[in-house]
Amino acid sequence: MKRLIEKGLMFGNLVPVDSPVLVERYKRALKHLTGKETSLPDFHIDISGFSPEIGDDLGDEHYLNHPGFNRQFILLSNDQRHAPLLNAQFSTSRTILRKFIDGNEAQLFALTARDAVAGELINSVYGADEPARLFEIRKVTVEADTTEGTVATAERLTTLIDRFKTERDGWWDDKLIAEMIELAGKTGDLARNPVQLRAMSFEQEDFWTSHFGGLYIFRGVAHPAAITVRPKDEIGPLPIAEVLDLKDHTGIARFLSANQLAEPIVTAKGPQVAAILRQKMDFITAEVAGADARLPEGATRRDLQALARRMAGRLPPEWEGLAQLVAWAEDGARWPRITSDHPAYFYTLRATPGEDADLVNMLLAELAPLDVRQLFICHKELFYQVYRTWPEGKRAVVADLLAREYMVDKAGTREALFGPEDSMEEPVAGPWGRRGDAVTPARDRGPDLVDRVGPWGALRRR
Repeated sequence: MKRLIEKGLMFGNLVPVDSPVLVERYKRALKHLTGKETSLPDFHIDISGFSPEIGDDLGDEHYLNHPGFNRQFILLSNDQRHAPLLNAQFSTSRTILRKFIDGNEAQLFALTARDAVAGELINSVYGADEPARLFEIRKVTVEADTTEGTVATAERLTTLIDRFKTERDGWWDDKLIAEMIELAGKTGDLARNPVQLRAMSFEQEDFWTSHFGGLYIFRGVAHPAAITVRPKDEIGPLPIAEVLDLKDHTGIARFLSANQLAEPIVTAKGPQVAAILRQKMDFITAEVAGADARLPEGATRRDLQALARRMAGRLPPEWEGLAQLVAWAEDGARWPRITSDHPAYFYTLRATPGEDADLVNMLLAELAPLDVRQLFICHKELFYQVYRTWPEGKRAVVADLLAREYMVDKAGTREALFGPEDSMEEPVAGPWGRRGDAVTPARDRGPDLVDRVGPWGALRRR
């Protein structure tokens, strides 16, 4: 994995902890939360305060998340909001931490000026011996305080102040006054600097979890379903209307269409659409050719396209299906029939705008694994997992391509592939916002073909 780290493809945007004061605060919080200690003089942390260096030092990469259900966190600075979440076991965890930091920005700024803030993401499930128990997860609550208990102390002081003001004999209660003075020495002036963290809870209707081999749960949509990475016969009964696995392409296509969760990338003819498709084809070529050691490290886009021409007829049907779409977009060829049972089908989709967009793009990346760029962008945990299984030559080619083709313009690439992304502002309607409307496809595809069969092609009936 060293190559990925050197190219900024792994452990990127982590927050450095290199001052003696911050290192000491982190160590105190680590001991407070886990009872563990480290002697490292400096390290990096993600949004939750997890450090890969400390994980390596302790021989435990789950030292803040052992059960995998109630993730602990350590905050040293509001800057952690921009960091990734490593070793994620629930897709919603980073968003929850980000919203907690944003919702308590001023309070956390004041608290972390003096101490680390430590806490936990609490849900009603502390472990699961079977997949059905995951459906008991409905809400996640964030609990946090400094290692010295400043927030709890402030709450206690506020209670005593109220007693002092309302009780008839409060002015003459020496014990009450003495305790107030003692607590005020720890919290400071609450009138000028209130010490209080907003109690924040988040509904968890739609999410992915790594437990039981990987499971996508959609409960907040019109037609609920669970999609399992493992064969559904191995999972057992689940308390939801429909259970699908990744091999059921037609069922997943019908689910995405019925809930308006996905839209076609190809919405009109033109060079911009063709360019996106060609990029996908190049990454598929790199994935296939890299396995056979046919590409040297440093191979360019032109090298990939030349190799694809030499391998004509031997590339996978995913590549061939995208090539037919390019011919339609650039040369006016006949609109290709790519239905849900075509291997290229999910390579032609992206999530519609809405609160589930990241989750759907994550699912689509798992359904289109030869597009290693989309896999890296949308499902890093799976990308790192498969990267470890590749031969050295393929690792070198793919890492170099990602560094040159994605890292130089991440925002532009994401917008071209997935459309404009939602901001982190609080939605207007409901705690998770209103689902975005599906984008209406353009009309220059031919004689209203899309209007007749839908933007994803005809779906086979059960």
